[in-house]
Amino acid sequence: MTVNRKNIAVVLAGGTGSRLGGQKPKQFFEVKGKMVIEYAVTAFEINPLIDEIAIVSHPNHITEVQQIVERNGWAKVKKILPGGKERYHSTLSAIEAYQEEGVNLILHDAARPLVSQRIITEVCQALIKNKACGVAIPTVDTILVCKDGIIQSAPDRSALMRAQTPQAFHIEVIREAFAKGLRDPHFQATDDCGILLRYMPEIPIRIVMGEESNLKVTYADDLRLLELFLP
Repeated sequence: MTVNRKNIAVVLAGGTGSRLGGQKPKQFFEVKGKMVIEYAVTAFEINPLIDEIAIVSHPNHITEVQQIVERNGWAKVKKILPGGKERYHSTLSAIEAYQEEGVNLILHDAARPLVSQRIITEVCQALIKNKACGVAIPTVDTILVCKDGIIQSAPDRSALMRAQTPQAFHIEVIREAFAKGLRDPHFQATDDCGILLRYMPEIPIRIVMGEESNLKVTYADDLRLLELFLP
């Protein structure tokens, strides 16, 4: 059992949100008077198991993120880090920022604003006995494997889940997985759990049950759905 590790929430806000349309990234869209990123960061700010927060931002928006932090008075936000071209560059930015510390990195998409306190707490608790964990929910739809417009197979959905965030790791584990991946000439960035699964399959990834409300804002219709979940 591993104890006394700091829990660092890393809110990944480096995306450009091009699929949503408009002139600004989706994390800066307002819903019921607050930006999407504000809901996400506040969820970690108020959770007692979170020791510190780092926000990874697109370099063009770091000043705006700093202003949002100051306006909200988030005491746990200690670092605002620059992201990169790809999503995995944001994870790497957090790994590099905390590489000298034996911490837990709890990586969460800023575009998932309604992560619950239950999910955050269970993720932190899972890292006491596990070196990695992810959040997922069972799929209620049949998933089809297709090629050239033709169905190839329909896997048993009882074994399928839809991934959410946070995805959380002992920093030593995710750092080593990325180091191995970046040495692979055929490296393809997936989500962080996918990178660990590919390059360090010997490390079990514990699943914490997610929630339908922990949705990711990707398209304009998602903003309307988000409004329905908000009080």
